[in-house]
Amino acid sequence: MTHLVRFAGGTGDIRVGLLTGDELRPLAVTSMSDLLRRPVAEIRELAEAAGEPVAGARLLPPLDGRMEVWAAGVTYLRSEEARREESVDEDVYARVYRAERPELFFKSAAWRVVTDGEPIAVRADSANNVPEPELGLLLTAGGEIAGYLVVDDVSSRSIEGENPLYLPQAKIYTGSCAVSARVRPAWEVPDVLALALRMRIRRDGAEVFAGEANTAQLNRKPAELVEYLWRDNDFPDGAVLSTGTSVVPGLDQGLQPGDVVEIEINEVGSLHSPVVLGAEEVRRALAER
Repeated sequence: MTHLVRFAGGTGDIRVGLLTGDELRPLAVTSMSDLLRRPVAEIRELAEAAGEPVAGARLLPPLDGRMEVWAAGVTYLRSEEARREESVDEDVYARVYRAERPELFFKSAAWRVVTDGEPIAVRADSANNVPEPELGLLLTAGGEIAGYLVVDDVSSRSIEGENPLYLPQAKIYTGSCAVSARVRPAWEVPDVLALALRMRIRRDGAEVFAGEANTAQLNRKPAELVEYLWRDNDFPDGAVLSTGTSVVPGLDQGLQPGDVVEIEINEVGSLHSPVVLGAEEVRRALAER
């Protein structure tokens, strides 16, 4: 399986490359944002002309520069049902699920994103926090889908459930956005609406939650979500758009510090994240890159 990656070389220089199995070959670009300023046809040509293999690299989140992560909500029926279960205003989510306009919200700046093996955080002021496994779209500055990745839209159910207007506090905080280091090129995924998705939560080595879904269940198609995100908005360095979740733990199955979240999407990749309480350990991981 082939992936686009952003990596730190042995001398600390940060580059973009094509990873095929264990073989990593650099691309002739200076950054991920440099890559995403180009159309997908040119990105594919750059990937096919990747350089000689390099060794000793460390994979980084595939975002830099002015890239942002945005997310869509209530795009699966199960998500709509879960939001109504937790909310004091159930009808808000039912209306969003049926509406012409999707729910889109800002999730993270590039510098705050964590990746494989780095910690995600549950809020210290929230009684119920959950992972939300989602298919992410890597988008060029022109709004083309260049690739697919795994996203964990970590959320506070108790804060959002108290009042939907608290959604920014429930969704946007240090340690709330994890993405896979590996991006599957769009031209290698034949049908993005036929991808199996699985999530497990492990606690003290035991599985305490497992769920699965399929992107065929999406109520909003990826192209539709991208079109709405690009309306009267600019992403000069590209963006990541997370497409929503259909795997939602029950109200009594929230995350605890020490848990490990494992997410897999067929044909795309995986994401493994240890869970910590509060932002301090996440800040330390970001500072140590």
